[in-house]
Amino acid sequence: MSGQASLGKAEMAALVARDIPAGAYVNLGIGLPTLVADHLEPGSGVVLHTENGMLNMGPQAHGDDVDPDLMNAGKVPVTELPGAAYFHHADSFAMMRGGHLDVCVLGAFQISAAGDLANWHTGAADAIPAVGGAMDLAIGAKKVYVMTTMFAKDGSPKVVPECTYPLTAARCVDRIYTDVATLEVTGDGLVVRDLFGITYADLSARLTVKLSDGSA
Repeated sequence: MSGQASLGKAEMAALVARDIPAGAYVNLGIGLPTLVADHLEPGSGVVLHTENGMLNMGPQAHGDDVDPDLMNAGKVPVTELPGAAYFHHADSFAMMRGGHLDVCVLGAFQISAAGDLANWHTGAADAIPAVGGAMDLAIGAKKVYVMTTMFAKDGSPKVVPECTYPLTAARCVDRIYTDVATLEVTGDGLVVRDLFGITYADLSARLTVKLSDGSA
C-alpha cells in the first residue's frame, strides 16, 4: 500500500486506465470517468464505446482538433481513432444491455459495502435526476469500476453500509477508485488495495463499513 499524497483527478484517471485490460471494450461514464480516455496507453487495443453511438473514441479534443460533430455522452469534444464507427443511439444501448462491454467506469453518489450503486439521483426534492445509460451499463458490463472522491463536499463518506439514495443497480460494483484509496468489492466485504495520503487506521475510522487489508 502507498503512503503518497491523495490523488488528483488526472492521477485517478491514470490509475483506472492502467487497470483496464488490453483489448477491452470500455464505456466511460459522464464526469470524472471521461478523463480515463486521456491516459490509455497507445497500442493497448482498448476500444472506447460511447452511449451516444461511437466506437473507438480517442482522447479529448483540444484546439484545432475539436469537431462539433464529435462529442462523447457528456458533451465533451473528443477525437476518433482509426477504425472508429458511428451508429444509432438504440444500437449503442443494445451493446450496453447485451453484455458486449468488458468494463464500464461510472461516477457515484454512494456505493454500498455489498457493491450497490447509487449515481443518478440524490433523492433531494430540488435535485435533477440524470439516469442516462447508467442502469444499462451497471447491469450490462462484465466489470463495473467506480471512480469518485471518497468523501462528499460535506465530508460524509460515499462508501456506506447501505445506500440511502435511489439505486442505479444492486451488487454491480467490482472496484472503487477514489482519491484516497482503491477498494475491491468481494463476497467477504471491501478489501483495500491501495492508500493515498491516508492511513488504513484513519480510513477505517472515517468510514462506517468494515474494511480488510487483504492480509487475512
